[in-house]
Amino acid sequence: MARGQARKAAMIFILITVFIDVLGIGIIIPILPELIKEFSGGSTALAGRWFGVLASSYALAQFIFAPLLGSLSDRVGRRPVILISLFGLGVDYVIMGFAPTLGWLFVGRLLAGVMGASITTANAYIADVSEPENRARNFGLIGVAFGLGFIFGPALGGILGGIDLRLPFFVSAGLALVNWLYGFFVLPESLPPEKRDAFSWKKANPIGSLFVLGSYPLVAGLTAVFVFVVLAQRGLETVWVLFTGHKFGWDEQANGLSLALVGVMAAIVQGGLVQPIVKRLGERRAILYGLVVAVITYLGYGLATAGWMLLAFIVFGSIGGVAGPAIQSLVAGAVPSHDQGKVQAGIQSLMSLTSIAAPLIFTAGLFSYFTSPGAPIELPGAPFLLGAVMYALAFVSLLRLFRRMPG
Repeated sequence: MARGQARKAAMIFILITVFIDVLGIGIIIPILPELIKEFSGGSTALAGRWFGVLASSYALAQFIFAPLLGSLSDRVGRRPVILISLFGLGVDYVIMGFAPTLGWLFVGRLLAGVMGASITTANAYIADVSEPENRARNFGLIGVAFGLGFIFGPALGGILGGIDLRLPFFVSAGLALVNWLYGFFVLPESLPPEKRDAFSWKKANPIGSLFVLGSYPLVAGLTAVFVFVVLAQRGLETVWVLFTGHKFGWDEQANGLSLALVGVMAAIVQGGLVQPIVKRLGERRAILYGLVVAVITYLGYGLATAGWMLLAFIVFGSIGGVAGPAIQSLVAGAVPSHDQGKVQAGIQSLMSLTSIAAPLIFTAGLFSYFTSPGAPIELPGAPFLLGAVMYALAFVSLLRLFRRMPG
C-alpha cells in the first residue's frame, strides 16, 4: 500500500475508533440509569446517587490512566496501545452486558474509563500523521466523529434498550471488536522508533503529566484556556436536561432532538468549516472568534425566555466549535513527536478533572441553589451564565498569551 493510501486508511480507522468510543457511551446513556434502578430495588433516589458515582468513576479512571497510556505510546508506538485499548473496550462491554450486580457494573465503568483514555493516543496519532496545513482539519474530523457518535448513540440505545436493557452493551461490544479486527490489518504505526522516548513514571502519572504541559511555554499558557472551556462545556452537558425540563417542560423526546441538533451542527461545522475558517483567519484568530461566539451563546442559553431560542443559539453557537480543533492544532504544532503522547495525556487529564468537578459546580451547586425555595431569585440559567464567564476568562487569558508570545 502506498504511503498516502496507508495514511488515509489509518485516518479512517482512527475516526471510526473515536466514533465507536463515543457511540458506545451514547448507546448506554438512555439505559444505564434504568439498569442501575433494577439493581437498586426500584429506588429512583438511590439509582441517581449510584449513577453519579459511576459517572465520576469513569472520569477518575480516565484522569489516572490517560497519561499512562499516552506516555506508553511515546515509548512503544501508537498502534499497540490503540489496538489493546479497543479490544479491552469490547471485552468491557461484554462484562457490563452480563453484570449480575451493581458491583460488576462499577467494575465495567472503571474499565471503560481506562480503555477510553486511549483518546489521548488517538490524538497523538493524528498529530503524527498530519502536515501543518491540514492539522486543524484533521482534528476537526475528530470533532465530527464525536458529533456523529452523540447523534446516533442515544437514539440507538433507546431503540435497543426498548427490546432488552442489556442488548446495547452487546451491540457496542460487537462494534468495538469488529473495529479492532479491522485495525489489526490496516493500521500502520505512526511513530517511527527513532522518534520514540523512554518511558518515565514521573511523566506517566496524572500529576506528572500536568507538569509536562509546562515544558512548552505556549502549551502551558493554553492550559488555563482548556480548564475554562472544558468546565463550561461539561457544565452544559450535565445540566441541560434538568434546565430544559424545569424551565420549558421539555420531555425526553424534545431533549433527544435538541442534543441530536447539537451533534448535527458539530459534524457540519467541524467537518466542513474548520479548514476554510482556520485557513482564512489563522489558528489564533479562529480560536479568539470562536470564544466570542461561545460567550454570546451561553448568555443566550441562560437568558432565553422560549424554547425555540435555545435551538437558535445551538445553531449559532456551533460556529464557535472551530476553536477546539484550532487549539489542538496549535498545541500539536508546538510539541515534538516524542512528547505528543505525554502532552495529549496531560490535556486529557485536565479534561477528566473538569468532568469530575463540573457536575458539582454547575448542577449540584448553581442549578440546585437557584431553583430551590431558599434562592433570592429563581434563575435556572445560572450555570450557563457562569459558562459565559468561563469563556470570557478564556478569551482574556488567550489574548494576553498571544500578545506575550506573538506567532
